[in-house]
Amino acid sequence: MVGPESEQLGILPLREALALAESQQLDLVEVSPTAVPPVCRIMDYGKFKYQQAKKQAEAKKKQIQVELKEVKLRPKTDTHDLEFKIKHVRRFLEEGNKAKITVVFRGREITHQELGMAALERITSELADIAVVEVRQKMEGRSMFMIVAPKVKK
Repeated sequence: MVGPESEQLGILPLREALALAESQQLDLVEVSPTAVPPVCRIMDYGKFKYQQAKKQAEAKKKQIQVELKEVKLRPKTDTHDLEFKIKHVRRFLEEGNKAKITVVFRGREITHQELGMAALERITSELADIAVVEVRQKMEGRSMFMIVAPKVKK
């Protein structure tokens, strides 16, 4: 048996422990039911649950949600348009999100996969200062994609 100020009260019968908790207007909570004999504690259970909820809310507030943002382009995307897309990816990375860059091939463009590869290589070299490639160029059906993540700050 453990008291309200974490002091040891020794082994007590159940009725005596309940009476002691009731006299202090607190609850008798079983802390370790598998121990022999089971360990119980006198505490304000409502207050305890409230503090646990506050701790969880605080921990949840501190965690960050990383999203996967996507930018699509074609193998024949012009240089200015490509630079514009790179700016978007740079903004996503600065916000702490990951970016998926997809090159979509239509019709006969699929025969010139080296154009899509070159576009992804250019993006990789432009973003080398703030990004690290998480998934290298990969073909999936009629599209080629790669995933970049922000570099870890030291």
